[in-house]
Amino acid sequence: MASIASIDLTQYIGTSVGTVTLVKLLGQGGMGAVFIGYQASLKRQVAVKILPKILASSKRAQQMFRDEAETVGILNHPNIVPVYEMGETGDFFFQVMQLVVGHDLRNIIGKARKHPVPTRRILPVPETTQYICQILDALGYAHEEGVFHLDIKPANILIDDRFKRALVADFGIARTVWAEYSSTSTLVGTPTYMSPEQAACAAIDGRTDIYSVGVMLMEMTAGFLPTNKEPVAEMIKRKRTAPDTFFTARPSEINPSINSELEAIIVKAIAVRPENRFADCLEFKTRLEAYLRNCGLT
Repeated sequence: MASIASIDLTQYIGTSVGTVTLVKLLGQGGMGAVFIGYQASLKRQVAVKILPKILASSKRAQQMFRDEAETVGILNHPNIVPVYEMGETGDFFFQVMQLVVGHDLRNIIGKARKHPVPTRRILPVPETTQYICQILDALGYAHEEGVFHLDIKPANILIDDRFKRALVADFGIARTVWAEYSSTSTLVGTPTYMSPEQAACAAIDGRTDIYSVGVMLMEMTAGFLPTNKEPVAEMIKRKRTAPDTFFTARPSEINPSINSELEAIIVKAIAVRPENRFADCLEFKTRLEAYLRNCGLT
């Protein structure tokens, strides 16, 4: 089966897609790639996400790519990367999006871990909670519009360099209350961050995204995630059958500076049963803001 690595992506540089010309390859993932493009009509740079048709042989993959653009197209929020246009060429499907000048959260967390000063290897709590609150704002809005992201993880959070603003990206596997495949039992997502109900292909709602945000919050405040070193298939099985054993230590056992109030917030967000988590993103955000005030960090 073909993979993105087997395709010479540089061949697409100079290609016109809609009103945009592809200028430079920015990055690639398992199935697609992102280019910097130039939109001559508005004299601006944009990001162009492509899905080569050779990798999207199934109708479902093609429909999900189109649905992502249509889904994000109806979402209008300062912390969600907007999609301007979508279409296809003879070789690939494409989406034209805002170009965020910055780094993804995975890169920022990884860079911090390598800091020569041990105390600087974890992002400051005010910075972390600022990003998490912005993410919760975006997801709360999306949930109200009937959209669940289902793949919240550091790699899908972009941090704008200039304004230090978090933007949620990649709604590629998002489910909506109206999508035809929303009720199917196909497993999609990233095992480390996905909720137990998502791993079990059970019913999902906004609390599924809340779980993923809680995992990110633990990673950002503790420094790393305490998980078993096992293959992906075993990780998914553990999430399905023994989710209480997925994380091998409490946040404060990894980073003693995490106090009981912050730990309680993290533990509630990543509760195995959805009914034990925060009811919605607003409740989660309100608890975080109260924690900051109580600690004198606002």
